[in-house]
Amino acid sequence: MRAPGSRSRRPGGDRVNVLAPGHRRLRIGDAWRDATSGATFEVEDPATGKTIAEVADAGAADGLAALDAASEALPGWSATPPRRRSELLTATYRSLTERSEEVARLITLEMGKPLAEARAEVAYGAEFFRWFAEEAVRVEGRYNTAPNGGYRILTVPKPVGPCVFVTPWNFPLAMGARKIAPALAAGCTTITKPAAQTPLTMLLLARIMEEAGVPPGVVNVVTTKRAGEVVSALLADTRTRKLSFTGSTEVGRVLLRQAAGNVLRTSMELGGNAALIVCADADLDVAVDGAMVAKMRNIGESCIAANRIYVEEPVREEFTARFAERMGALSMGHGLDDGVNVGPLIDGDSVTKIDDLVADAVGRGARVLVGSGRPDGPGHFYPPTVLVDVPEDARMLRTEIFGPVAPILSFTTDDEVMAKANDTEYGLVAYVFTRGLQRALRFAEGLDTGMLGINRGLISDPSAPFGGVKQSGIGKEGSHEGIGEYLDLTYAAIDLP
Repeated sequence: MRAPGSRSRRPGGDRVNVLAPGHRRLRIGDAWRDATSGATFEVEDPATGKTIAEVADAGAADGLAALDAASEALPGWSATPPRRRSELLTATYRSLTERSEEVARLITLEMGKPLAEARAEVAYGAEFFRWFAEEAVRVEGRYNTAPNGGYRILTVPKPVGPCVFVTPWNFPLAMGARKIAPALAAGCTTITKPAAQTPLTMLLLARIMEEAGVPPGVVNVVTTKRAGEVVSALLADTRTRKLSFTGSTEVGRVLLRQAAGNVLRTSMELGGNAALIVCADADLDVAVDGAMVAKMRNIGESCIAANRIYVEEPVREEFTARFAERMGALSMGHGLDDGVNVGPLIDGDSVTKIDDLVADAVGRGARVLVGSGRPDGPGHFYPPTVLVDVPEDARMLRTEIFGPVAPILSFTTDDEVMAKANDTEYGLVAYVFTRGLQRALRFAEGLDTGMLGINRGLISDPSAPFGGVKQSGIGKEGSHEGIGEYLDLTYAAIDLP
């Protein structure tokens, strides 16, 4: 067994066959093309800092060309029978499942997460295509008699139109799938701007969907380091009718202001500051397992990661000891190496941010039980870290940590911990561990959050509505609600004398 927090040795040689050069270009309409300027940018492996590919660096003109393609494809795609749209989404699901290893290795290479987690992301992302393949044939309006009996009411759902998607780097397949699948099911066409750190996975998804038979112009992908320029141009064009963004609340506010100009439909999945609450009556085996998943899934780089862990005083010492032991036993290394539990963070800025948050907490009186400090060697690594005695004024309790750092705090009453959990502008998710049904229901009603995990640390599911309240977002993704985000409703009053 490796020492706690140790880094695995990495064998040499190429790890994955990165996309062929022709498919590192922009996907616009029926073509794979270079940026108009000819510019490119580098994509690096965060575990080594080495360049793994160069991709096209789009400008505003390229974004508008993608919108041209999406607009031209819209009439034909929206008129495509729902069963045919369903079949193409099902074909995408099957292809992703069959090519899971290829896609997973690419995710690990450009994003860093361990291969087992990348495989889980592929399975999760593929499920959105299967779920919305089923929803595509169940979009329904209604016909009924008006209450006064004098006429009939007809409602007709219609696709909203061309959609712009801005997706993050932490789940480079799943976050795109969560948007593209319902949009296509509803009859919309799409332009996706993936994160500059992880563009390769989205380009591969576009290639898979092309091979599955999705018509040209329905799925367009524009990679760029000039996100502000490209997205602003798309949102200023009146042909764009929908914006969906997953990322920070700060950027979400900017995009909402831009979307207001044309009164766009918007979906926003923004930042989080999740509280994880362990009650004294909890099954501690379940609580420790759940806390490990909620904190360390995706190296902690997740909007739904447990950001603050509150433990009721009678079990605080035992829970903390067991949790710290589990955290300290995790092994860091390249995500493609065997036995690795914790890959690198996405970039050097992320490491600096987390190191500063830990230093701030320690400077205010917190104690480090496990981890802390940048390791030597290449790559953007930070060890799994557990802190106790974290004061209320520590910045990490107000900031989305987005990494493998867990502050543990204590509480004595439910009202106390509920107030602390709610004392944030965010409201994406929370977690509660208790054996008491009534207690769980009180937390479900009292916590200001869009989602709640009760006795489990994993809540994401394509069949469940994903989304937050307060400054954690607008709208829902997944489930039956997800397709409604891509449909307008026309009401017709029909006179029947």
